[in-house]
Amino acid sequence: MNLHYPDTSIRDILRRVKTIAMVGASPDWVRPSHFAMKYLQRKGYRVIPVNPRAAGTEILGEEVYGALADVPPTFEMVDVFRNSDAAGPITDEAIEIASKKGIEIIWMQLGVVNHEAAARAEAAGLSVVMDRCPKIEYGRLFGELSWSGVNSRIITAKRAPFRR
Repeated sequence: MNLHYPDTSIRDILRRVKTIAMVGASPDWVRPSHFAMKYLQRKGYRVIPVNPRAAGTEILGEEVYGALADVPPTFEMVDVFRNSDAAGPITDEAIEIASKKGIEIIWMQLGVVNHEAAARAEAAGLSVVMDRCPKIEYGRLFGELSWSGVNSRIITAKRAPFRR
């Protein structure tokens, strides 16, 4: 399975999705999942945290649930902020409840790759993105990363040629 995803596909997902269930969201403000959740909220997404150890509490104003099946509203995307081994059971749970919850996409974070789980999800009709961060992809594809000097190929810091 190829880990290359055309920018048009990633951009389409990020434009289409409105609600994300983030499995592995942390209440600890220094954890990457907390920062990614906060960023995505500020971009207009509703991010629902899923973390069995923090279930019943709140993270960034959203109630935390213990499992995907416990999340009451529908959500289009599952953002897996756990390791590659954990991505398998999380994907299986998402497949099981996909039609009931409206799940269309399984997104595995940076460093999270599980080809077997991805194959099961795709066989069930879900789209899969692995080894990518929606926060980073949003910034890259919508022109924000270049503000910090990262070449997103969308906005350039190169000076325009001098014309007389």
